[in-house]
Amino acid sequence: MRVNARGVAVCVKQVARKMVELGTRGSIICNASASAGKASQNWTDYGMSKWAVLGLMRSASLQLGKHGIRVNSVSPAVVLTPFLAKYGILTAADVDTYIGPYTSLKGETLTAENVADAVAFLASDEAAFVTGVDLAVDGGMIAEPFDLSN
Repeated sequence: MRVNARGVAVCVKQVARKMVELGTRGSIICNASASAGKASQNWTDYGMSKWAVLGLMRSASLQLGKHGIRVNSVSPAVVLTPFLAKYGILTAADVDTYIGPYTSLKGETLTAENVADAVAFLASDEAAFVTGVDLAVDGGMIAEPFDLSN
């Protein structure tokens, strides 16, 4: 299910409101994207919505810190999921061809489990002093110049 930035804002607001009401310390983790940090000819709306998620996360981290609530985000690159593969939307060959050259970590393919591991870290006690951070799960893609408009 694709949720726009406004939907993410509503979710963060409602969760934060309940956590503050109950005095619950903890973590809120948003999903952004590696494309939020890059400009593209053909993905303007998507990139813009992911930049909005980063702005929301950073602002919410400042507002909620006094309540002991950490707010962070993960920014994965393209993840080949069973849904995308099943319907032929994206194949492993597509990822290797179009994304692989732009990652600095060679011999690895991003999986949903990699993203889940990053989220689990941000939610854990090991990240108890981490807030307002966007964790890139992109194999070094954010450091490489690239254009997905082709």
